[in-house]
Amino acid sequence: MNCEREHGSVVNLATQITIVRILLIPVFIGLVIYYGDSVREGAANESLRLWSAAVFGIASLSDALDGWIARRFNQHTRLGAILDPLADKLLMLSAIILLSFTAWRQHFPLWFPVLVIGRDLISIGGAFFIDHFAGKFTIHTHWTGKVATFAQMAAILWILLDLTPSWLIWPTIVAGFFTALSGFINLADGVRQLKAAGAD
Repeated sequence: MNCEREHGSVVNLATQITIVRILLIPVFIGLVIYYGDSVREGAANESLRLWSAAVFGIASLSDALDGWIARRFNQHTRLGAILDPLADKLLMLSAIILLSFTAWRQHFPLWFPVLVIGRDLISIGGAFFIDHFAGKFTIHTHWTGKVATFAQMAAILWILLDLTPSWLIWPTIVAGFFTALSGFINLADGVRQLKAAGAD
């Protein structure tokens, strides 16, 4: 099998790591729920909390690893392009939603999941709208989106590791700010593409 065919394979190493990350998500969800149940029953099982943090950390690191492998060894595939952002979004949303509504000692304020989910819904809906009326929607990555993702991960880990409660709101505020900012930038970019299509 030649190198070109290996690089085009849908089961290359980068894609395999992405699939493992997807399989870790239900494990993470189960650990978070069971820990919340133990807190509600008044007998918090701290090993479940630590395992939740470990699984989330491993899944997050695997995102950076499969991205590096894909770039370093040219292992870009159509399947990987679909699964990688899907895995990232499922992991982040499941963590944010669960850590907002389960019985953990620390949790996100209600506005945070509303903001994150609202931005994603507007972005997805806007992309379909522009693609329908403009004929094509081009995704332009912006540094604020990467900062928002990193800040969300930091805020999630802050809760999973049960760090000092008095400082919890600051990672969440930073994550919320960059989430909103990236959403506005994406919206403005979508409006520009729609106007450009109308001018043609």
